[in-house]
Amino acid sequence: MRLRKLLGGLVCAGLLALPAAAQDKKVRLQIGAAFPSTTAILGPAQQRTVDMLKLMSGGSIDARLFEPGALVPASQYFDAVSDASLDSAWTSSAFFTNKDIAFAVYSTLPFGPEAGELLAWLNYGGGNELMEAHFKRHKIVAFPCGIISPEASGWFKKEIKTLDDLKGIKMRFLGLGASVMQKLGVQTQLLQAGEIFQALQLGTIDAAEFSMPAMDTTLGFHQVAKYYYFPGWHQMATVTHFFISEPKWAQFSPTQKEIVKRACEAQMLNEFADGEASQFKVIADLKAKGVQIKFWDKQFLDAFHEKWLEVAKEQSEKSPDFKKAYDSLTAFRAQYKIWKDHGYLK
Repeated sequence: MRLRKLLGGLVCAGLLALPAAAQDKKVRLQIGAAFPSTTAILGPAQQRTVDMLKLMSGGSIDARLFEPGALVPASQYFDAVSDASLDSAWTSSAFFTNKDIAFAVYSTLPFGPEAGELLAWLNYGGGNELMEAHFKRHKIVAFPCGIISPEASGWFKKEIKTLDDLKGIKMRFLGLGASVMQKLGVQTQLLQAGEIFQALQLGTIDAAEFSMPAMDTTLGFHQVAKYYYFPGWHQMATVTHFFISEPKWAQFSPTQKEIVKRACEAQMLNEFADGEASQFKVIADLKAKGVQIKFWDKQFLDAFHEKWLEVAKEQSEKSPDFKKAYDSLTAFRAQYKIWKDHGYLK
């Protein structure tokens, strides 16, 4: 709470002082939320973004957040924002790899960078510029607007003792991690956050990965699956995004546009801190409820990594846009490793 107040105070003090802020005409902004408001970390992050837009603009950005599906199904946000039937959405580019596999690179990759390194590439390594140009083709203005550090690897109804135990399992999985699991015999499907619990409960799926322990718990997965695996090799950091349709963006003044960018930046810092502070108590509570915490051993992690390299190669051959973004990130990571090896404890 103190961090949120400090961030809001510092940013608002600067922006609200601008004479232009008080003179901007009001812009109404309907925002589709990708995550139920009750979801830990992500639910508050969505609402925090909206609150900051209103506060920092002095009310000239009249933003309103709608629960998933209230306006259009969350899985359709990309098309809806692209054709301007929806003003905006708080979501993730990784949900829309069916539109373009390159969108995964701007959110999360298996064995990818942790939060600091990912933000460094996006903001100072050319990542955001590539993303903006890519979304422009679809008439969407997109900003990174949230980030979390590593996720858990997933919930399973039965213990996974060998690689063969993965074969035939039906599992909810996001992004390119799903392609890795498919190579190991897992039948994957992408479900939105609010759909996963029922699918697990009804047996439509046997396992699911979603996010961090605090978020997974609010969605109730521990009630229907008792084996919880770590580490989240498939998402060592994950960026969420704020999509705005180009026609709606054109209604914003230069000051209002700057407010959107700075609100997202401030929100990301707050969300990251919340994510880091919220996990340890939840893990202890899960153990007390009978959840079995498991860790992938070397044979599994080696197999996941081997298949990931195959997937990355295949996607680079199929998609010039994926190759461009992935090559940019890979080159940045090679340089970043110099700093990581020198500056960080091993």
